[in-house]
Amino acid sequence: MSAPLVRGWCPGALRPMDSGDGWIVRLRPPLGRLSPAQAGGVARLAQAHGNGMLDLSARANLQIRGVTPAAHPALIEGLRALGLVDATAEAEARRSVLLTPFATPAGDALAAALEAALADGPALPSKFGFAVDGGPRPVLADTPADIRLERDAGGALILRADGMALGTPVTEAEAPGRAVALARWFLASGGAPGGRGRMAAHVARGANPPGAARSAPATPLPPPAPGRHPAGMLLGFAFGALDAGALAALAETGAELRLTPWRMLLATDLAAVPAIPGLVTDPDDPLRRVAACVGAPGCPQGLAETRPLARALAPLVPPGGFLHVSGCAKGCAHPKAAPLTLVATAGGFAPVRNGTAAGRATDPARAAEAIAADPAGLFETP
Repeated sequence: MSAPLVRGWCPGALRPMDSGDGWIVRLRPPLGRLSPAQAGGVARLAQAHGNGMLDLSARANLQIRGVTPAAHPALIEGLRALGLVDATAEAEARRSVLLTPFATPAGDALAAALEAALADGPALPSKFGFAVDGGPRPVLADTPADIRLERDAGGALILRADGMALGTPVTEAEAPGRAVALARWFLASGGAPGGRGRMAAHVARGANPPGAARSAPATPLPPPAPGRHPAGMLLGFAFGALDAGALAALAETGAELRLTPWRMLLATDLAAVPAIPGLVTDPDDPLRRVAACVGAPGCPQGLAETRPLARALAPLVPPGGFLHVSGCAKGCAHPKAAPLTLVATAGGFAPVRNGTAAGRATDPARAAEAIAADPAGLFETP
């Protein structure tokens, strides 16, 4: 079996990525937010020019699926009218800023200033990104980012290179320029050979970012659960997938929607949970204990359907446990190690325990139907 293709870049609106069900068009809304009008517009466009399915990504982006080359120009025209498309693909790629959905107005201003500074910044690797995590305590610690703006235990703003334990104190005014300068240092010091690279790996190889790193970030908060939150209502969808009808229904509530890296939407000022099929608002919902990529046929590298098996096994995952069902060895839905990963192969799904989808199988592969019919021992500690 050949190794899965690693593309090494992320799709955008102006640079879509081909998949098994058509092009994926990824939106990066300014500050990660959609007004009700924008959300309703995206829902209509996804239905008219895609297959009506959308993804919430781990980078707090929204993906429209099933777009054809012929439909793409009309989709872009509609997105541009909604204020959701950059002038060029290059500008779109530079604006890789993840803002905590719980940001204050000061955090909004900081993220906007950083995005503006990046417009004249260097061309960075596609997966390279910035996190503006300016709440009292960081909440994006488990979310991939290469350069972080966050608070220390005393509330002071610090600039920290991912992989470094300490950051450099900065003011709100100087932070955007200092962050771009740190990105330039990353490139100049050899952090992206061949156009690819991440800050943490560069630091692990011995690179020493400039600046007097002397402040540790405040103890981070764990990723939040769905349900009511002081900032609004956190709404999840199984596997981060929703259809245009669900997005349209959320738009009709009048709530602003903030994209999160936890494959949830934060609906601000939402008085009651809307009756939308597939909505996850219970922190104990078994579907929160599983991750699954789109699998076959939605992904050309997927060797089998993944989500039917994940749904069937979700009620069996014990509290505190986690199951990852992956369509190939890339493990896109959950790149980190999991207690149990079922990896699709030519001969069925092979179990990997306490590892990633690329890990070594601990037992022979079995067909999905056989696993669902007889899951005995699957979640027992060996």
